[in-house]
Amino acid sequence: MAKLNSILDNDFYKFTMQFAVSKMFPRAQARYQFINRGQHQFPEGFDHRLRTAIHELAKLKLTKAEKEFLRIRCPYMDPTYLDFLAGYRYDPDEVQVEQSGGELSVSIEGYWYRTILWEVPIMSLICELFYESSEQPRISNDAVREVAKEKMAKYDRLDITVADFGTRRRHSYEVHDQVIRTLKHQPSKTFIGTSNVHFAMKYETTPIGTHAHEWFMFHAAKYGYKMANLLGLEHWSDVYRGDLGIALSDTYTTEVFFKQFDKKLSKLFDGVRHDSGDPVTFAAMTIAHYQQQGIDPLSKTIVFSDSLHYDKVENIVHFCKGKIGYSFGIGTDFTNDVGLPRMNIVLKMVEAKPEDGEWTDVIKLSDERGKHTGNPSEIAIAKQILKIED
Repeated sequence: MAKLNSILDNDFYKFTMQFAVSKMFPRAQARYQFINRGQHQFPEGFDHRLRTAIHELAKLKLTKAEKEFLRIRCPYMDPTYLDFLAGYRYDPDEVQVEQSGGELSVSIEGYWYRTILWEVPIMSLICELFYESSEQPRISNDAVREVAKEKMAKYDRLDITVADFGTRRRHSYEVHDQVIRTLKHQPSKTFIGTSNVHFAMKYETTPIGTHAHEWFMFHAAKYGYKMANLLGLEHWSDVYRGDLGIALSDTYTTEVFFKQFDKKLSKLFDGVRHDSGDPVTFAAMTIAHYQQQGIDPLSKTIVFSDSLHYDKVENIVHFCKGKIGYSFGIGTDFTNDVGLPRMNIVLKMVEAKPEDGEWTDVIKLSDERGKHTGNPSEIAIAKQILKIED
C-alpha cells in the first residue's frame, strides 16, 4: 500500500515557505480543500485507505542525516528552524477525509506553519492509491527509464536546463524514483535538480523551489489585494536576503504583478516563474518589463513550469533564445508517463486567518482567463479592486 518513507518526500518550496511563515506569521491559520478537476471517480473504501496512509505520516521524522543535508545545502535556513523541523510531526487530526459514492472530500485546518506541509504528500498519496485501486497495469520500470532517457536526449539537443517538478501528481514513489535515477545518470548537464527534497538528497542533486501561490494568497487576506504581490516579495526578501530569488508572478495575473514588480524588486530577484497562460506571451511581457526598467533581460531567468512537454518547451526556447534566460520545471510528463490517464487534481488554500484577524476567503486569478479559482463572489471583488477584465 502507498506510503511515504521520508518527511522530506515533499516539494522544497513547502519547507522554504514553512521557514518564512514560522518567522513572520507564526499565529496565522489556514484551511485547504481538495479540488477534483479531472472529475475522477474514487472506488468504495478509498477514504479509509487514504486515512490510513495519512495516519502513517505521523510516524515520520527528520533524521540526523536529513538534517545535515539541509544544513549544508540550505545555509539560508537557520539552526532554529532545522531544530523545529526535527521535532515536527504530522498531526492527522488536522485532516478530514470523507467519501460519498465516488466523490472524495479532503480538508485541512490548523496553524499555517504546520498545515503547509500537508498538500504535496496527500496529493501524491491520492494519486498512488488511486492507481493501486484501479489495478491497471503500467509500463515496466525498464520502460519508465527508457521513456525518461529518450525525453532527456531530446532536451539535451535544446541546450537547456531542466528540473523535476513532478511529486504532486506522480504515478507512484517507485516511478518517481526510477525517473530521478535515470535523469541523474544522464551524461549531459541538462538535469539540474528536483523539487523533491528526499530525492535531491538520495541522488545528490539540488533541491529547487522558492514559494507557491499560497504565499501571496495569504498576503492578500492580511494586507489586501493591491498590496499582496508587493509585500509578499518584500517579506520574502526580508527572510532570504537575496537567496531563492525566483518570483511567482501569476497569483493575481501577471499584468497586475508587473505593475508592482518595481525596479528594486526586479533587480533583487533573479527572475520569475511562469505557471499559467500562454508561455510565449508571458515571455514577451517579461522581456518588455525588464527593458522598461533598464535591466538587461539576459541577466534574468524565466522558470517555465506549466504543464510542460517537449513540443511546448521547444516552442518556448525558439522564442526566448538570445532574448532572456530560461529554465524548465517539468512535472507530470516525467513522473506520470506510464501508459495510463494522468490525474488532474489540486489541493489549495481556500481560507486564511491572520493573527487577530478573521477567516477570509483566498483566491487565485489565473493568467488563463476564465480559470480563476476560489469563491466566485470573492473573485468578483478582487477583479474589481485590481481592475481585471476577463
